[in-house]
Amino acid sequence: MRNPPLIGVTADLQIGPVHRVHTARAQYVNAVLDGIGGMPVVIPAIAERQNIDALLERLDGLLFTGSPSNVDPSTYGVGGEGRAPADPDRDATTLPLLRVALAKGVPILAICRGHQELNVAAGGTLHQYVERLPDHIDHRAPEHDDPNVRYANRHWVEVVPGSLLARISDSTSRLFVNSLHGQGIDRLGDGLAVEATHEDGTIEAVRWIKGPGFAYGVQWHPEWHIKTDKFAAAIFRHFAIVVDEYRQRRAA
Repeated sequence: MRNPPLIGVTADLQIGPVHRVHTARAQYVNAVLDGIGGMPVVIPAIAERQNIDALLERLDGLLFTGSPSNVDPSTYGVGGEGRAPADPDRDATTLPLLRVALAKGVPILAICRGHQELNVAAGGTLHQYVERLPDHIDHRAPEHDDPNVRYANRHWVEVVPGSLLARISDSTSRLFVNSLHGQGIDRLGDGLAVEATHEDGTIEAVRWIKGPGFAYGVQWHPEWHIKTDKFAAAIFRHFAIVVDEYRQRRAA
């Protein structure tokens, strides 16, 4: 068997009671192992100390993960403190990494915070408090100690006809997904196309159409249901195909 693809998995920098810790949740690591058939490589949130070109020379794809933290509004030109908690080291790691990866055509799958980072990296902006927008539902996770309750599917998203998402989901017009976010896309980034929305107008999935590579963002968490939801699994299978094609092009 040939070597599995190396998939970079973004980490948070969290402040513990004693130590600062770089963390990547097991669900994302397992999604790379089980859904993509790849080997996860956790990327620490080391900001300007990362060597992006050297890193991307070795990786076959990137998974930008969800997080308890929120993208700081200063990264998209808005003043104020932003929605807590913040993780400036992650912002300073992921946004430059995204921009270079998009330019180089490295395959990208972006989930929840990663979906928002993809939009910001492409020049877009975010709503900091989606639940305060007129006629919008509260997209945040339910208050519950059981993660299976928090990550349970909760609402429908409308799939754009003819989109890649429609093809992946066998032309299904609506998908039932989970929801655990407080921020959401406001102004869409340059080069991104909308692939799914909630009925309240929240953008739930986007695709990169400007550059040479593949980048896809979803606002929900398919990694949580990769073994129980055929559509969640299909997202990772499609990404695995894209990664394999990228590896073949590089080898050639």
